[in-house]
Amino acid sequence: MQNGVIKASLHKKEFKETFEEAPMYILVLTYLCYGILILFGYLRDFMRAWGLEKCHMAEERKEQKDFVPLYQDFENFYKRNIYMRLRDAFSRPVCSVPGAKFDLMERLTDDYNWTYRYTGKVIKDVINMGSYDYLGFAENDAESLREVEGVLKTYGAGICSSRQEMGHLGKHQELEDMVAEFLNVEAAMVFSMGFATNSTNIAALVGKGCLILSDELNHTSVILGARLSGATIRTFPHNNMKNLEKLLREAVIRGQPRSHRAWKKILIVVEGIYSMEGSVVRLPEIVALKKKYKAYLYMDEAHSIGAVGPTGRGVVEYFGMDPADVDVMMGTFSKSFAAAGGYIAGKKELVQYLRNHSQSAVYATCMSPSVTEQILRVIKCLMARDGTVLGQKRVNQLAYNTRYFRQRLHEMNVITYGNDDSPVVPVLMYMPSKVGAFARHMLKKKIGVVIVGFPATPIAEARVRFCISAAHTKEMLDKVLDELDKMGDILYVKHSKKSRSINKEVH
Repeated sequence: MQNGVIKASLHKKEFKETFEEAPMYILVLTYLCYGILILFGYLRDFMRAWGLEKCHMAEERKEQKDFVPLYQDFENFYKRNIYMRLRDAFSRPVCSVPGAKFDLMERLTDDYNWTYRYTGKVIKDVINMGSYDYLGFAENDAESLREVEGVLKTYGAGICSSRQEMGHLGKHQELEDMVAEFLNVEAAMVFSMGFATNSTNIAALVGKGCLILSDELNHTSVILGARLSGATIRTFPHNNMKNLEKLLREAVIRGQPRSHRAWKKILIVVEGIYSMEGSVVRLPEIVALKKKYKAYLYMDEAHSIGAVGPTGRGVVEYFGMDPADVDVMMGTFSKSFAAAGGYIAGKKELVQYLRNHSQSAVYATCMSPSVTEQILRVIKCLMARDGTVLGQKRVNQLAYNTRYFRQRLHEMNVITYGNDDSPVVPVLMYMPSKVGAFARHMLKKKIGVVIVGFPATPIAEARVRFCISAAHTKEMLDKVLDELDKMGDILYVKHSKKSRSINKEVH
């Protein structure tokens, strides 16, 4: 932290997002690249079919293929021929605490990442630019983890039961009360898995005869929960308020298909920060539409809780809004809180309903007591209940690091996506060969990055996704930026025409 002071302007809400398009020739070359890869993929599949090349994908025995196949062969075409060749740049075993720096196990492959050979060596002190540890609480400090250690000794590693049977502990109730207070809502309920918090609870809230309006970039857990609910699903373009209002208006006027009866519920489902784009939801506009058309709002704050807002309370605080405007507030503890699990927060009636109807509450094993204590430790730190201002300092440091990193990238003329205050920073590289080469080079320089491509992104928008943490020092960020700058010239990825000078306050 620069002289221990962060300018107040870093917390000022400035809704600025960039989604710059690449030059046309870059897109043409990208599609041409995929076309060549697909042609060679079909050639290699032909060779595998005739036994000229070994197929590493899981296959049924010949007598089983005549019935219903267990594995989808054609649907795995991309993974078989392209994705597996990129995996040597990531998906490596971590051998330490995943903090600002971590240790990675060295491995080699002889068959393009289908199998690995481990050398027994460890790559030490790799700068971690791919973890969701936004506030830097993924640490191994004996003094700060003393209470967590005590809870582990008292309660053991797990409860081995669901909340409705023998799994409800006083620690769980304490955490739920603390989460509700932290979010300034009436009640909250915690779950042992963040993914299941979405996939099971959406299905508990809506069903047949209900309508879900989902942002096209929502997380897989949201998509799964919507599909499991049996409700009608309609998507709208990312953060496109005009299209969302059009869907709301049509839903109110026309009602359900065929019968034209009014929908039982209309649920708008969005995220606080979108994990692949780094963009922030347009919450004020969505809330206005929700109230205008009498709909409900479900917001997933997995990547925004703890990461944005003057005190880390997420996008509601970021926009200075009333938490009561969001009907269902969902979040996870696996990012900013360096733990595991998720929560649903809102009115008491909502939480009580989920206690009785959520499949996670009825069937899933409850959260580990030591994990519960870790989350309590972080929330108390953020609320200054531990007698320090460490939590606020980390929130401030994350804001500084995010602005500094993004503004340096803008100066380099690389194309980035997302909001200026979002710690999720995608850098567009477009071609799959470039993202693979970039990740391998960065690892040689002891920098760990995550590369993302199809199907997690559109096929022509492969990218490197940086996740900024409060634990990153300026020296670490500068090293990453310097190497990125060099590789940007080598790989020719500096296509932005919107270069902006660095804000002097961030230096």
